[in-house]
Amino acid sequence: MLKVYTYVAEALDLRLVGLAVFIGILASLAAINLLRHARKSAGRIRLVWLAVSAISTGFGIWATHFVAMLAFTPGIPSGYDIPLTLLSLVAAIVLTGAGLFVALLPDWRHGPWIGGAIVGGSIASMHYLGMAAFDIAGVIWWDPILVVSSILIAVGIGAIALPVGLHGIEERWKLGGAALLTLAICCHHFTAMAAVSIVPDSAIEIPQSTLPAGWLALAVACASFVIIGLGLAAIVLDIRDERRSELEADRMRDLANASVEGLLVCDGETIVSVNTSFAHLAGVSAPALVGAGLESCFPDKAARARLLNGSKQAVETSLRHSDGAMTPVELLLRPIVFAGKPHHVVAVRDLQARKEAEQHIHYLAHHDALTSLPNRGYFNARTDQEIANLGAGGSLAVLCLDLDRFKEVNDLFGHAAGDTVLRTVAARVTAVLAENQMMARLGGDEFAILMPRLRSPAQAGQLADTILEALRAPGDTPETNSISTSIGIAICPNDAMDREALLSHADTALYRAKTDGRNTYRFYEASMGAAVRERRMLEHDLRLAIARNELRLVYQPQRGVRSEVMTGFEALLRWKHPARGEISPTVFIPIAEETGTILEIGDWVIRMACREAASWEQPLMVAVNVSAVQLYNSDFVQELHQTLLETGLPPKRLEIEITETALVRDFNRALTTLRQVKALGVRIAMDDFGTGYSSLSNLRAFPFDKIKIDGSFIKSVNSNGQAATIVRAVLGLGRGLGLPVLAEGVETDAELQFLRDESCDEVQGYLLGRPAEIGSFRNFTHTESADDDMPEQAPARRAKLA
Repeated sequence: MLKVYTYVAEALDLRLVGLAVFIGILASLAAINLLRHARKSAGRIRLVWLAVSAISTGFGIWATHFVAMLAFTPGIPSGYDIPLTLLSLVAAIVLTGAGLFVALLPDWRHGPWIGGAIVGGSIASMHYLGMAAFDIAGVIWWDPILVVSSILIAVGIGAIALPVGLHGIEERWKLGGAALLTLAICCHHFTAMAAVSIVPDSAIEIPQSTLPAGWLALAVACASFVIIGLGLAAIVLDIRDERRSELEADRMRDLANASVEGLLVCDGETIVSVNTSFAHLAGVSAPALVGAGLESCFPDKAARARLLNGSKQAVETSLRHSDGAMTPVELLLRPIVFAGKPHHVVAVRDLQARKEAEQHIHYLAHHDALTSLPNRGYFNARTDQEIANLGAGGSLAVLCLDLDRFKEVNDLFGHAAGDTVLRTVAARVTAVLAENQMMARLGGDEFAILMPRLRSPAQAGQLADTILEALRAPGDTPETNSISTSIGIAICPNDAMDREALLSHADTALYRAKTDGRNTYRFYEASMGAAVRERRMLEHDLRLAIARNELRLVYQPQRGVRSEVMTGFEALLRWKHPARGEISPTVFIPIAEETGTILEIGDWVIRMACREAASWEQPLMVAVNVSAVQLYNSDFVQELHQTLLETGLPPKRLEIEITETALVRDFNRALTTLRQVKALGVRIAMDDFGTGYSSLSNLRAFPFDKIKIDGSFIKSVNSNGQAATIVRAVLGLGRGLGLPVLAEGVETDAELQFLRDESCDEVQGYLLGRPAEIGSFRNFTHTESADDDMPEQAPARRAKLA
């Protein structure tokens, strides 16, 4: 009995065996390449490529088998049955085609494994059909164990070959699949041949119709040419596709790199390609990212799941930088065909700038842009929250702050200086606040402080004292030196149970602090409400007083002491309220200065006084008092000049009076303004000399035309030696400087005689005439007799505002 495996070792032609292995390798490479092309196609084109791949693989299996059979020469007559030989070829092609078709079924992950097993079965079917076609002068016996083993080998290795060959786009997967398919063919063949035992029998004749080995060699040669041709075609297609893929990849890469957004091409959760924008954003080189998983860049598993679930909605998550930092990004996923295979492209948008902008907008919505303090809205919300969280026995305080004479800072130094003061206040006050306390800017120069977890009202008073002391600290600039503020304090729940009432009560206490002298604090008391409401009503009515014709001017005469000739009048302002009657200037003038309405009222007074004086037949002087707020108004000189032009009053008949208090706030600015007034021809008098900040340097520096002695000194000249000495000194000073002196408040003959004895120039007071409507003095303003007695220099008097 002839054992084939024994014969293989002794008489097998190894050259033909090598040729068979080579044909198997070539056929396997062609099969895998053609199968990959079939996977990239669709419809009829896919079926065409499947058919070509099936023919190539079938011929390869068939040629490998029969070339190996040609290497087997048993030494006894043999041949091949033609129908069975052809049937083995058809079986190889058909079964291989079925396996390849199953391997490419869409959306079936087990398809390549099942298809590969079918291809392995086609190898076994072709082999045993081919052995059935083998006619020999003898009897063939089969080892069933080896037969089964050969079939399992073909099916098992085939089941692995196709999944490997179709797995990735890299060359190694393609070569691995071809190697496994070749191994399946060769291992099956030699295992199956080892299962054969031949018993020679001369009685058995070989039919004449059998195909001789020579003809079989010719057929195998033709099949080999077909395989080689298909293999070459597959190689050409593979090279062309590779070049086209490289070209498309380069074009896509250039296009992706031109994008300012980060782009990733992913196969599932595996990164296949990235552009330079994403590599820069992640802080990793592009090659280092290829092959990595999405989780290495986007650690949020839930965000990745939302991204890959097929939704076209943008997903916000964080990108892990190479240094471990997290950057907020927005991801958007879209399907794409990359390298002939479905992939996903993920657009990555850097949200850091947008997040910072959103945070900045949120900050601006809740904070003051100038001082960076919380604004009114944020303060209200925080106060409401603290009130809602008050437990039994708990309390909190609200402190309202309003800077004293802040408007004058703006008028004196400009709005830039005012902004500096506000920032300084914010910095100094917040520096003394506890961690749980909050300061907010409510608007303008108004601030508020929330003081939660208050142990006792005294604690709020201590904080107010600390704030006042902090603001009194020396500053780097004149406007920030010794800032003063008034503070009102209200306590919850003692004074109110809601924010609106609490702030209202604190504001009421603030007004009381201002009324009591400023630069201090007051707690809210129930009795304060009526006084504050009264003041606010006065503020409101004062703003409408001019429009309602409630203001009027009265005039008080001024006369020369020695000549006893009328020299002019001082215009005095009066307000007759329709319900309250006459309101004293000492009440409404401070309100007008604090609220800023003094600018409108002062302009009205100058205009009306000039218009009235221009109508007099006698060229008497008219004096108008100017407040510090008016003096530091940048439009004051221009408006004064315009008034003189409109009324036609000669400038030399107008005299403005100012107090030294207005001069000390900004020496240079006041000097500039007064020199411009002097250039218009308007006379200037220093009012209330002897009170406040009287300074000889001011008399020397400023262009004054007259000195006015305050009436408080005149009332005491006959009873108080010091007062008499001061009056004599001022009169002597005036004579020395060549400035006429006018004494106010003369009410008795003794006072007038004292002034006459001391050579005073002019007097004014009740003794000469009380303030009255100008019609009461028509005999002075329109009689021709007064014209001869009118001196060249006549005193002027301001509209009395205080």
